Amino acid sequence: MKPQSARQERSDTKQIGWREWIGLPDLGISAIKAKIDTGARTSALHAFKLQPFERDGVRWISFQVLHSGTQRTERCEAIIVDEREIKNTSGISSRRYVVATTLVLGHRRWHIELSLADREKMEFDVILGRTAIRRHGLLVDPGRSFLVGPPTAHP
Repeated sequence: MKPQSARQERSDTKQIGWREWIGLPDLGISAIKAKIDTGARTSALHAFKLQPFERDGVRWISFQVLHSGTQRTERCEAIIVDEREIKNTSGISSRRYVVATTLVLGHRRWHIELSLADREKMEFDVILGRTAIRRHGLLVDPGRSFLVGPPTAHP
């Protein structure tokens, strides 16, 4: 059997654009526009009014997110899985809370980690870094957008 060349796509590879509609159903977000950023290791969600608290001996965080394209906010809660020093696009490090959640991309879904960050001045409220998309047979086309369609409620 001949080895596959680097130019050949595997049959299970799914092409996605540099921006896609995603869902984060565990956080009550059915659809939000995300930038696929292979230069970023960690994914990030624009969150504000962060309030860590404890519930039954487990560390949680409450935070607000904007509904895509509106000024309406949604209150979310999630278990804190980590606190990390993460560099922003300018290379400046800050300590961020990290939560685990379900990502829905088209018909596919899997668990990812998201850092909670102030992305108010950024164009996208969500960036999906390479850790979130690796090992899922995805090929990012940097010249195209919205290739997988809206996130679906069921796998």
